[in-house]
Amino acid sequence: MSANLILNTDSYKASHWLQYPPGMDAMFSYIESRGGLYERTVFFGLQAILKEHLTRPITAADIEEARELFAAHGEPFNEAGWRHILDRHGGHVPVTIRAVPEGMVVPVLNALATVESTDPQCFWIASYIETLLLRVWYPTTVATISWHIKQLIRGYLNRTSDDPEGQLPFKLHDFGARGVSSLESAGLGGLAHLVNFKGTDTVAAIVAARKYYSEPMAGFSIPAAEHSTITAWGREAEEAAYRNMVDQYGKPGAIFACVSDSYDVYAAVEHLWGSRLKQQVIDSGATLVVRPDSGNPPDIVERCAVLLDRAYGSDLNRKGFKVLRHVRLIQGDGVNPTSIGQILERLTQAGFAADNIAFGMGGALLQQLNRDTQQFAMKCSAARIHGQWRDVYKEPVTDPGKISKRGRLDLIRDAATRQFVTCPLGSTSQPSEMLEVFRDGKLLREWTLNEVRTRSELA
Repeated sequence: MSANLILNTDSYKASHWLQYPPGMDAMFSYIESRGGLYERTVFFGLQAILKEHLTRPITAADIEEARELFAAHGEPFNEAGWRHILDRHGGHVPVTIRAVPEGMVVPVLNALATVESTDPQCFWIASYIETLLLRVWYPTTVATISWHIKQLIRGYLNRTSDDPEGQLPFKLHDFGARGVSSLESAGLGGLAHLVNFKGTDTVAAIVAARKYYSEPMAGFSIPAAEHSTITAWGREAEEAAYRNMVDQYGKPGAIFACVSDSYDVYAAVEHLWGSRLKQQVIDSGATLVVRPDSGNPPDIVERCAVLLDRAYGSDLNRKGFKVLRHVRLIQGDGVNPTSIGQILERLTQAGFAADNIAFGMGGALLQQLNRDTQQFAMKCSAARIHGQWRDVYKEPVTDPGKISKRGRLDLIRDAATRQFVTCPLGSTSQPSEMLEVFRDGKLLREWTLNEVRTRSELA
């Protein structure tokens, strides 16, 4: 895909510079979640977008490429405006961007970031880069889904586990790399999940964490079987396939996972893992993680837990719940926020601690979402015309949910209630929750992933 910033937009944006009113020389826009599935969002991913796309200047070659493309495409092209950006600003877009610190948990219907032009001769740039900037909806929505699942799992761990916070970081594992539309989605979405957890099989997320958030190792994985590594042995040699897993990875203190539903998961758990291979697993000193991968998740997980308990036994923790010896379970099929709650509730009712189960979540974590999951939008809210700032807004009579905010905006916390409030910029003495993170091509504030993670825990 093209690295040309001028082409990282919607077609109709190329025509907008001719449509603004005479005398306009500045524009102010904001990004918000207008509602959606969750009442709070975890803001994340803007830094990666800025580093990748807006710290790199445009070139004369970019302008030439865009001029030719838009002419053939049927759109006018503001060549003079882009050449001004190249000559006056060294190819960097003249905007200032303010945003809440990444990892901050903010209720919906509040401004999360603002964009304001800094050069009167190319005020239109603030809207031109909307297409690019609004893609922050994706990592923010993934981080939001993952964060809310974290709160769900934390609740069950608090009820049933002796070590809730020690268990929590590895309870939701990212299986989503193959289920997304692009490598970029895998990297940015997978990294958004790692704001909340530390388990992942999405290598692109680890690379993105190093590149954009200065984190040497953001997540961890374990050796694990897939169906091909088991079924390649043939059905008659299923036991040998499992035994090989213990031979290869069964070391004291190690953890390894084995998918066990290639044929009959109950027979595999009861007669192979729970009988013929049982002593080898115990003697290895490792923890075996059994993965049932098909069927109705709450039924399958509960039955497998019961079978493993019969075979390996369990200990009662201080809260009176069973913790399996030598073995654990991971459910990686049909996993979503609803099924996670159902599985955890079923195990709790059966007397098993949440320690015994982890979840692998793929498409539902990184792909089964869209911009409307949290109703993200970026809207112009103010314009300076003939030297005076004017409120800009939309108020469609057919959809009150799309009424936009007015004026140059800020986000503060109410002094009395500590609730977030979006208000006119400069209208209060309360300190702003937003920081200037970018100006005229330069990243002014850079967060580490550790800082982002810490902030997400403050809500």
